[in-house]
Order: sequence, then structure tokens, then C-alpha cells
Amino acid sequence: MTTERFDTVILGAGAAGMMCAIHAAARGGRVLILDHAKAPGEKIRISGGGRCNFTNIGTSARNFLSGNPHFAKSALSRYTQHDFVALVEKHGIAYHEKTLGQLFCDHSAKDIIAMLTGEMARAGCELRLGTTLESLERRTDGFALRLGGDGAGAIRCQHFVVASGGKSIPRMGASGLGYQIAGQFGLALTETRPALVPLTFGDEVLAGFRELAGLAAEARVSCGKTAFDEALLFTHRGLSGPAILQISSYWREKQPISIAFLPTQDVFAMLRASRQENGRRSIANALGEILPKRLASYLAENHGWAGPIGDASDKKLAAVASTIQGWEVMPIGSEGYRTAEVTLGGVDTAGLNSRTMEAKAVDGLYFIGEVVDVTGWLGGYNFQWAWSSGWAAGTAIAERAA
Repeated sequence: MTTERFDTVILGAGAAGMMCAIHAAARGGRVLILDHAKAPGEKIRISGGGRCNFTNIGTSARNFLSGNPHFAKSALSRYTQHDFVALVEKHGIAYHEKTLGQLFCDHSAKDIIAMLTGEMARAGCELRLGTTLESLERRTDGFALRLGGDGAGAIRCQHFVVASGGKSIPRMGASGLGYQIAGQFGLALTETRPALVPLTFGDEVLAGFRELAGLAAEARVSCGKTAFDEALLFTHRGLSGPAILQISSYWREKQPISIAFLPTQDVFAMLRASRQENGRRSIANALGEILPKRLASYLAENHGWAGPIGDASDKKLAAVASTIQGWEVMPIGSEGYRTAEVTLGGVDTAGLNSRTMEAKAVDGLYFIGEVVDVTGWLGGYNFQWAWSSGWAAGTAIAERAA
């Protein structure tokens, strides 16, 4: 079997992998990018409801979780959200800001994929889809690979980049391959778990939530010292919505979460005013003036808030307001990797160079994107980490080849 030679081979034709390929080939290096999927950028395609929340204009290292909170600073500061927006604008892709700095394509996530594949083609990158990595070995002059599937063959390269993502959304082909490669070469892993994922509850709590399925409400959801002010959504399986997805990255088993409805308002004063206006109506009906009616009825019934509001003392109204703005519920788990947007944890950053993303102990081996222990908030941050870490590795490879 003939052995093909490349300067760089990248495993994973997702956001990080394609960005890395573009920059690794920028100075004429021969680059091959592999993926077992039938099309590149599959997670890009389905993201943001098909419109791809491709970055966040407020991105900084504080928007990421990692065993080393400083690790992401280098890549994020050298290839910023503004750099990626400039690339999007260069390609004439129309976009808009939705909320909280989140940028989405006006038309389709496929515009971002076309932009990246077009840039790869111009840089001379070779893309092989439907191709699997059967084996990977370190040699004195680089790496030896054996590939299967549509692109079966033997490959030699100087640089090997792992951009295979995490375990989230297995129906898209996600697996733990990147972690296996890290383990093969002696790199440590941090604990991995589903993140940006809906939370689930026991039967007793869930019975009530099912009555509210489909109802959304603005809230402040907190766990420990971390809180997010966004919408939550009641579902047949538990709680979802942006605020819940955000807090899921911080939640751990046997920890309650606290939900504050109307977090910026004086609910006690509102209830007192309601009592003065019409003391004959029930507490549930009074709450229905400031909260969604189904939610108000559920909370009143669940907490035993019966009788006319006119009969409620200030002490009772203060207790109602306190619960409305500090309702504790205990999740029993999450929906898991099946619906998780990302994987929390991954390749320990202690073993990587933060400037180049290269393994400190293995010359020419790089890890980028979701496979690394750097996990962003909901809202375009994980895509920005993909662009920044891919750029960092690709640029470092190109500089070495120059």
C-alpha cells in the first residue's frame, strides 16, 4: 500500500478543525482534514436552530469553565470575536444580534460552512469524508496513520491535530475518540459530563412540571454562587430553556437549584398593592396578574397558598414573595449527552501549550476545540473557542513550517 505524506493531518471537520486547516495551510503546507461524517460542519449546520450562533460580541475568558481559567486567554485574545466577524463580513454573510451579544446568520448556518470550506479550498486543503482513523502511531519523524472507510489508506505526517469534539449529541457521530488519543499519548483528562443540557426531576416534582409543559418564563436561576438571568422552559421531562442550560454546567448531583421569578422587581410590594386593590380575589389570581396564570396556579397549589389575598397578613405575603424569588427544586440528573450541546471537561490543559495548543510532552500533537477542558457558556462562546483554538494551532503549525 502506497503511503501518502502530508505536513498536517486534522481529525475532525467541525468548526475548530476547519479553522485550523485554513491557517495550517496558509504558507503552503500540505494539509489533510478527515471526518467520519458524510458532510463537514454537521454541528454547525444544526446549531442555533439552523442559523448558527457563530460568536458572541462580549466573549472573554470569564465566559468559560476550565480547570485552569487562565488557559483560554491566549487564544481568545489573539483571535477574537471581532476577527471572526470580519471574516463573516468579508464573505458577505448577513447576520444579526439576537440577545446578550449573540450573533446569528440571517439566512442559514450553511453560509458559515460554505465560508469555511471555501477558505479551505483556496488554501489547498484536502478534505476526506466518510473516513475513519483505524490506528495512530508516533514515529521519530512524525506520525503514521492507517485510515478506513471511503478514504482508506496509509498516511504519514509531521503534525497531527485532534479536533474530534466531545461526547455531546451522539446521533451526529460524537464519540470519545479524542480522549482515547489523549490517553494513548499519556495526556491526562479531567472529568467529562454533559453541559448546556436540560435538567430532569423525580416523579413527584415532574408530575407538576408536566402540567406546565410548554410554558416559558423569565427567571434568575442559580446554583451556589453562580446565577443566570434568562428564560426557563417547563417540559414533560423537567426544565430547559437558556437559564437552565447555563446553570447545568455548574450544577452537580444532590445540589438544589434556586429559581427567582421577577428577580428585579419588589414582589412583596406588588402583592400588598394587589391586596389593597381587591382583597376578595385569591392569592393565585393575584399572582396571575404578575406571572403566567398557569404558573401562578401551580405555585399557589403546590405551596398551599389558599384563600382571599385580603386575609393574608404582611408576614404571609412576604413568605409568598420570598418563595416566588427563591423557589428551590432538586434535579436528579440531566438529559445526558443525547441533548447536551457540549461536553464539560476533557483534555487537561496542564498538558497543553496555551499559545499553540500543542501537547507539551508530544512534539507535533495538538488538541483544539471541544475535546479540550475549556467549555463556554451558551450563546456563541463555544464556537468562538473553536475559532480561536483552531487559529492558534493552525498558525503555530504554519510558523513552524515557514
